[in-house]
Amino acid sequence: MPPTRTPSSARSIETIVVDGLALAKSIRSELAEEIAKLTASGARPPCLAVVLVGDDPASRSYIKGKQRACGGIGMRSVEHLLPAETSQGEIIALIDRLNRDDSIDGILVQLPLPDGISAAAVARAVDPAKDADALHPNTSGQLLAGTADLISCTPLGIMAVLDHYGIPIEGADAVVIGRSNIVGKPVSLLLQQRHATVTMCHSRTRDLPGICRRADIVVAATGRARMVKADWIKPGAAVIDVGVSEVDGELIGDVDFEAVQGIAKLITPSRRGIGPMTITMLLRNTLHAYRARLGV
Repeated sequence: MPPTRTPSSARSIETIVVDGLALAKSIRSELAEEIAKLTASGARPPCLAVVLVGDDPASRSYIKGKQRACGGIGMRSVEHLLPAETSQGEIIALIDRLNRDDSIDGILVQLPLPDGISAAAVARAVDPAKDADALHPNTSGQLLAGTADLISCTPLGIMAVLDHYGIPIEGADAVVIGRSNIVGKPVSLLLQQRHATVTMCHSRTRDLPGICRRADIVVAATGRARMVKADWIKPGAAVIDVGVSEVDGELIGDVDFEAVQGIAKLITPSRRGIGPMTITMLLRNTLHAYRARLGV
């Protein structure tokens, strides 16, 4: 796919603006072919179960996107839409039923959950063999040990982007800004497993701009709009912007996107960047769990 580039006459470096949607479509096409071969041989299609608690519009829209993505590759999806007043015990009881349902291969509980519901307790309730979002403590422990089969979706998508665009990882100096269990911690482990030297940063890191200036790869995952400035970026670095904030009705990333172009070798935009890759890796995890469970 042809990458978008800034004009060379305007900037010192031609910055590749990642088309995450195009890359996601390419990977989904491969997944669709794999599923078609499985079903042609007589196997049932894989199935992802999604649980949404409450009526958050953004979450509902995200669920619809996942449903369309499943249908687009020949994967089944079932949605369980629960009212906001659903108790934690009721949610866990539903997850237990999904765990025992042999027709379900992957389970995703959409975050955030309503106040009073422990996301950690809900994550622990999911069968690790069906942990499509890779949030169970066992799954996290396997990632730490380097033996995980199911990997957190956004970090997995980040690695796929770096590989697709040929960004050298072995020996690279990588900085991860943000230490969440969903993005920061797992992506730092994946980068280390590929022999990058990783510095994890956060809101209390001293001289964060100086640390970033040394990095060949910067992953920003804080949810703080335009926090990463152009003068934080080493010329030729790869910049992965995971954060999304709404400012005056516009979605803004963690990185000052326009200013960084012409400095970075590669950058992901807040739209059509890592988001489509996250959903694609959810499909990948579900198919992987399906194959492992059925031995196909």
